Amino acid sequence: MIPFTYERAADAANAAKAALQPGAKFIAGGTNLLDLMKLEIERPTHLVDITRLPLRQIEAAGDGVRIGSQVPNSDLAAHPLIRERYPALSKALLAGASGQLRNKASTGGNLLQRTRCYYFYDTSQACNKREPGSGCAALQGFNRIHAILGASELCIAVHPSDMAVALTALDASIETVLPDGSKRTLPIDELYRLPGDTPHIETSLRPGELITAVVLPPPPAGTQTYRKVRDRASYAFALISVAAIVRVAAGRVADARIAMGGVAHKPWRALDAEQSLRGQPASMESFASAAQAAVQSARSYGGNDFKIPLARRVLTRTLADAAGIEGAA
Repeated sequence: MIPFTYERAADAANAAKAALQPGAKFIAGGTNLLDLMKLEIERPTHLVDITRLPLRQIEAAGDGVRIGSQVPNSDLAAHPLIRERYPALSKALLAGASGQLRNKASTGGNLLQRTRCYYFYDTSQACNKREPGSGCAALQGFNRIHAILGASELCIAVHPSDMAVALTALDASIETVLPDGSKRTLPIDELYRLPGDTPHIETSLRPGELITAVVLPPPPAGTQTYRKVRDRASYAFALISVAAIVRVAAGRVADARIAMGGVAHKPWRALDAEQSLRGQPASMESFASAAQAAVQSARSYGGNDFKIPLARRVLTRTLADAAGIEGAA
């Protein structure tokens, strides 16, 4: 491991200021960063420990909820406010990693974990995300887990977070502090960037900017659910996941929110599918049509061809579950 210096931050603003120095990284639970340091993918020369900051509260914020960025994933999944008002988020958290990792992983760290692309983790392989300009070995390689939406010729990796998918469907926002002490709030969909020509720039966070909280608006009307399809039942990342919220009135879909995981460089908000559903009968046919709309621009790369029909089926079934409709997808 490359030598590094270490400091424990006294408050959020000082943590952000300390992280401005070249080679600095925040460390909290360390469930992703430490692995990357061991492999010399991440090479920080200075670590800013934020685990002692007073950012572990889960509290009502009007009719919504504010979640400190240092809340462990296990505590968040089990909290009564989350289980009662935002069950899709609780289900998504429980679908991620293992119990031991959830006990350590922080809310902010979960949002910022890096892709699990095989080639990103293999420093002998070309990866534009790890080394800009080196190429993307996944394009012609083993790309079974890779993106079908929003990718570019420079990167087809996917974002691994389950929690972020649910937060996207719930229209969460992110609170941050900058090195000068100022604060800002941005919708979660604006936190992440698609790869385009700069796949190594994954978020819209500025240098030194620290996530301090996640804010959930009042829970939307309708039934929430989360479904994850993966290669094994534990400790595996999603091939396809769906967070869905469906409100049915008089037999028709009055509103729908859909976010998908395992399909893109960021949690993917399926706006076309949402629009196509509103006002339609709450039926398997309508859900299947919406699922088709969600993947109409999808592109596969050989090893992940199966993901497009799988995404359609998983989305159809998840929407049906949220609407309380029985039937095969």
